[in-house]
Amino acid sequence: MFDYGNLRLKIRQVYGTQKVFASKMGMGRVSLNLKLNNKSEFSQEEIHKACDALGLSRTQIPEYFFKVKVQKNEQEIKK
Repeated sequence: MFDYGNLRLKIRQVYGTQKVFASKMGMGRVSLNLKLNNKSEFSQEEIHKACDALGLSRTQIPEYFFKVKVQKNEQEIKK
């Protein structure tokens, strides 16, 4: 599972709402929501289109699209 927290924040900063960003991406709000909640995956084309729409460089892709979500029990083990 991926943590899309940084992506969600960037979407809010640039577009205000996920609905506006989804429209810019040419997808529905529900489709975007499924992707942001790890129920569906972003395609490579969608990742590149999102980077262009959000003003992200290709080197920032891992930070926004492939940050591994740390499970709660993993956080407790590290303490």
